[in-house]
Amino acid sequence: MARRRNILAGAVLMAAFGAIGIAQAQTISFADAATVLAKDCGADIKKLCSGVNLGNNQIQSCLERHQAKVSPTCTSTLASVTASIEQRLAAQAVVFKVCGGDAATLCKGVKGEAHILQCLIKTTRIDGGKCNQAITDAGWR
Repeated sequence: MARRRNILAGAVLMAAFGAIGIAQAQTISFADAATVLAKDCGADIKKLCSGVNLGNNQIQSCLERHQAKVSPTCTSTLASVTASIEQRLAAQAVVFKVCGGDAATLCKGVKGEAHILQCLIKTTRIDGGKCNQAITDAGWR
């Protein structure tokens, strides 16, 4: 069952990334993720997971437990939204490491991560590159 789920999730992720383009993929916000999931998975959640709490990935776990009964649209949406949220969280975790050089050059004298981040977001001197993509993927631009 777990192997089948991993194969299906991998195939869906490959299709989703192929459709949106990995290099310039934009991550999805938590609010947008909830909206998309409600639209594409609402009927499945209501039918298969009524009464399940939202926290601690319980809805996702419920949908995975009932995978054989979940609509293909919901399965695809859940996989792509999960991948996007994971990408956003990963970018947020490493943005200061990725942008350290740009921050030292473009934001000299600025103290504190929040202020440095504001400086990096506002600067137009970051044209492309890993820092710009990390800020975009983190959902801060």
